[in-house]
Amino acid sequence: MTDAQETAEDTALRTTGGGPPDDVDSAPIPLLEPHEGIPPVVADADALAAVVAAFAAGTGPVAVDAERASGYRYGQRAYLVQLRREGAGTALIDPVGCPDLSALGKAVTDAEWVLHAATQDLPCLREIGMTPTRLFDTELAGRLAGFARVGLGAMVENVLGYALEKGHSAVDWSTRPLPEPWLRYAALDVELLVDLRDALEEELDRQGKLDWARQEFDAIASAPPPPPRKDPWRRTSGMHKVRRRRQMAVVREMWTARDLIAQRRDVSPGKVLGDGAIVEAALNMPPNAQALAALPGFGNRMSRKQLEQWQSAVERAKALPESELPQPGQPLAGPPPPRAWADKDPVAAARLSAARAAVSELAERLTMPQENLITPDTVRRLCWEPPRVATSDTVAEILSSHGARAWQVEQVTPILVKALGETAV
Repeated sequence: MTDAQETAEDTALRTTGGGPPDDVDSAPIPLLEPHEGIPPVVADADALAAVVAAFAAGTGPVAVDAERASGYRYGQRAYLVQLRREGAGTALIDPVGCPDLSALGKAVTDAEWVLHAATQDLPCLREIGMTPTRLFDTELAGRLAGFARVGLGAMVENVLGYALEKGHSAVDWSTRPLPEPWLRYAALDVELLVDLRDALEEELDRQGKLDWARQEFDAIASAPPPPPRKDPWRRTSGMHKVRRRRQMAVVREMWTARDLIAQRRDVSPGKVLGDGAIVEAALNMPPNAQALAALPGFGNRMSRKQLEQWQSAVERAKALPESELPQPGQPLAGPPPPRAWADKDPVAAARLSAARAAVSELAERLTMPQENLITPDTVRRLCWEPPRVATSDTVAEILSSHGARAWQVEQVTPILVKALGETAV
């Protein structure tokens, strides 16, 4: 831990909302500088082999980060991977020039990987052959420790006393060559990640939450890739306005056509056609391309060919037989939305209200977000279909069956048993 880091007492004050001492607030916060400067971007096999050897020979945890081009390119692939390890320094790797990083992943497979918001980066890292067996998530650690702001910049500033450069998180990382200020920003993202990990581990241990955090990290590392989303077109923004099945078919046809175009051009679907335009077309069911052109989102800059392309999708939906139209909603795999509980099952609604209040009180006492103490979906499922007799064993069994970790089961089972008992008929 460096001299600029806060004491455990100061960290505790920030964690619990007490705030740091006045002299910490008034002191200027130094801007973080790369220790070894900006390393060259690794973009060929020879340079990658040297990095693999260096990181295999390094010691201790490995700081890992990835940059995507969300909002610019199709999908969520990585366009830059940053790593740092004691004895190896910092490496910036271009996955376009080096699309297979499995050798690097194997070289550090026994090390603990330190990531910030790991679930955001793991899918794109997995695509290029990098999957950790052990990890430490500094964002999740911050949540469990009770920090109000858990972004990387805020955590580095509050815990380590350094300011990170800002302003490049949402840029188009598929740009080549990458500008030097962007590379500097990327290198700094892993500069102090291991130091942050060490400080948060100490704070979690002080609060008696370190074992809880380790259980959470193990769950993330061992989780399988999520299955493909069913009917992704239903997530079109503004879909709640679309009520009729024929209109839903228009959304589905236009969404599918847009997705194919976006994939072929390797651009974000929103750059091909906005969600709002798709919904407008569905609600208005234009009879021809000229009528389509008058709708919001289809504007003057759209060519006749493009308009006819979208109108063709509308016509395909209009031509579908009733039997092929989408159903109004997806079948629910779990309980109905909570807003409907009072009408469908007032007793269940009372159980949920009591359980939520109990979870909220406990989360506040433990200084952590409610959703990290126990997921809202797990609470809903328990309250909608409670055990016939609510005991510690029966409630714990249901919580575990829905994926709750051992520490979560231990903490929330007593309060949920009480909540279910108080609202029993």
